[in-house]
Amino acid sequence: MSAWPGKFVIGLTGNIATGKSLVRRMLEHLGAYGIDADALGHRAMARGAPGYQPVVETFGRWILNSDDQIDRGRLAKVVFSDVDALARLEAIIHPLVIQAVDLMTMRTNRSVIALEAIKLIESGLHNKCDTIWVTHAPQEIQLARLMHRRHMGEIQANQRITAQPPPEQKIESADIIINNHGSFEETWQQVLAAWQQLFPTFDAETILAASTTEGGFTVQRARPRQAEEIAAFISRLSEGSTVMSREDVLDAFGDKAYMLLRSEKDLVGVLGWQVENLIARVDDIYIEHTVSYQEAMEAVLCEIEQASIELQCEIILLFVTPNIARETYLWTDLGYELRTVSSLGIRAWQEAAVESMPHKSAMLFKQIRSDRVLRPM
Repeated sequence: MSAWPGKFVIGLTGNIATGKSLVRRMLEHLGAYGIDADALGHRAMARGAPGYQPVVETFGRWILNSDDQIDRGRLAKVVFSDVDALARLEAIIHPLVIQAVDLMTMRTNRSVIALEAIKLIESGLHNKCDTIWVTHAPQEIQLARLMHRRHMGEIQANQRITAQPPPEQKIESADIIINNHGSFEETWQQVLAAWQQLFPTFDAETILAASTTEGGFTVQRARPRQAEEIAAFISRLSEGSTVMSREDVLDAFGDKAYMLLRSEKDLVGVLGWQVENLIARVDDIYIEHTVSYQEAMEAVLCEIEQASIELQCEIILLFVTPNIARETYLWTDLGYELRTVSSLGIRAWQEAAVESMPHKSAMLFKQIRSDRVLRPM
C-alpha cells in the first residue's frame, strides 16, 4: 500500500533518455495525476527556495549566474563527474522533493498518481509506491536522444549516461518494464496493457472521451486514435504553413494533450495544451474561421483552466500571434494579460516560457493559483 490513503501510486523510473516523461504523460492521458520529481528538484534550488542556500554553501558561489540563480549547467559539470559531489547534492535536494511530493499528492483529488523520478529507488520514494514501473531503451538510443533533443555533444551525453547505475539495477526492482525504443503506438500499447492489468474494470474509452459543453460548443480531450483527424484539421487551417501527418500528431501526444472544440459534430478548433512543473501552456491554437474566435476561445479555455486548476497549476501561459495578442478586449475579458518573459519574475515560470514560446509569438499570462505549491516546501 502507498503512503497516501486513498491513492494508488505508480512509481515511474528509468535511466536518462529512456522515456520516463513520455510514459508519465501517457498515464496522464489515462487519468492519472502526474508528478515530475526531477522538475521539483530543480525548483528546490531556485533562489528563495529552501535548497538554494545549502547548495551554494556546498559548491560555492561560482555556480551562480549574473542573476544570482544557480546555473544548473555549471553545477552539472561538477556532480556528473564526481560521485561524492552528486551524493552531497542529492542529500540536500531529495528530502525537499519528498516534502513537495507529499503535499501535491495529498492535495489532488485524483486516485491514481504517476510519480516520475530518476532516483525513485535511491531517494526512498519507491517505498511510498504501490507498483514500480521502469522504462528501458538501448544505450545507443539514449545517446541519440540526448544529442538530438537536448543538444548535448557526444562526450557530454556519454558522461550523463555512464554517471548513472546500470539499468539492470532498476529493472530488478520493476513490477512493469516499458521498452521504449519503438514508435509512440508501440509504447502506448504497453502502457495501456499495464494500466488495464492494474485496473481491469477501467474503461479507457469512456474516460478519454469525456466532454463538456460550453457556450454551445463541446470540448473534448483528444484520444491518440483521433490523430488523423487532428492532423488533417491543422494542415487545412494552416494553409500549408504547417503540414502534419498522423505520425506527427502521435509524436506530439508524447509532449502534450489536445483539446478538441466541436460545434454540433463538426470539429472547429484544436488547441495543444501541456502541463509541466505546475505550469500550463497552450502553444497550438487552430480555430475555424466560420466561428467566433472569442466565443470559441472562451469555451475551450474554460475547460483548460478547470483542468489546470485540478492539476494544481500556478499559471497558464498562452502563446498567440502578435496580432491576436493586441486584441486586448478579448483577453481582458478572459483574465489574460500580455507579458514578457522577464516580467514573470519566478524562475520556473520564465524557464517554461522560454522553452515553450514559438518563434514570433506573443505571450499571454494568467495566474490561477495564489499559493505556490513549492514556496513553503
